[in-house]
Amino acid sequence: MKLINLENVSKEYLDGFVALEDVSCAIDQGEFVSLVGSSGAGKSTLLKMIYAEEFPSDGAVYFGGRNIADIKRKILPHFRRNFGTVFQDFKLLTQKTVFENIAYTLEVQGKSDAQIEEEVHNMLRIVGMSNQAHKYPHQISGGEQQRVSLARAVIHRPRVLIADEPTGNLDPISALDIVKLLLKINSFGTTVILATHDKSIVDKLNRRVILMDKGHIMRDDLHGKYIISG
Repeated sequence: MKLINLENVSKEYLDGFVALEDVSCAIDQGEFVSLVGSSGAGKSTLLKMIYAEEFPSDGAVYFGGRNIADIKRKILPHFRRNFGTVFQDFKLLTQKTVFENIAYTLEVQGKSDAQIEEEVHNMLRIVGMSNQAHKYPHQISGGEQQRVSLARAVIHRPRVLIADEPTGNLDPISALDIVKLLLKINSFGTTVILATHDKSIVDKLNRRVILMDKGHIMRDDLHGKYIISG
């Protein structure tokens, strides 16, 4: 089933900069897609279109068959629960423990203390952080912080995980661990969209690769590698 559809999407900002130009692609429920290209290629703008942080100047973005532009602004926070997001800078709450960072999303949703306790501990096991639950972000490594960020992003069971350069600040071993976690999350049925410029990671995955350059999709390979030329 086509979960996400972009149809002839363009994005031009007020200063005249064109971030996307006539972009069309579709992503199935449960897919793992690597979105690649150099800085400024349009990757982050495309991701923001998908979770309705930005809206097209032309064209349309559909989620589950619904035009995102038709969603009322007051409903957008509810719509965005379909997504989990992680970035290269972790964005953890520094004054909260690992457990509290992950629990925060469930607290906002009004889950009971018992539900939060059970679900957070389950997620800590999945990401291999059970022994670090009561530590603060500054007490754990960058790779461990990204594990916590991933756990927080998927604790509410979103349909889509958007990972925007999640390994950008990590050493190669920690980066590989994060990619393994992304694959594990995908195996549970979550659609994963990974934006990265890390060729080694993309080539190891052997999953679908969309290459962007200057706001255009240049290649879209079902089982691809990070190949710029051709």
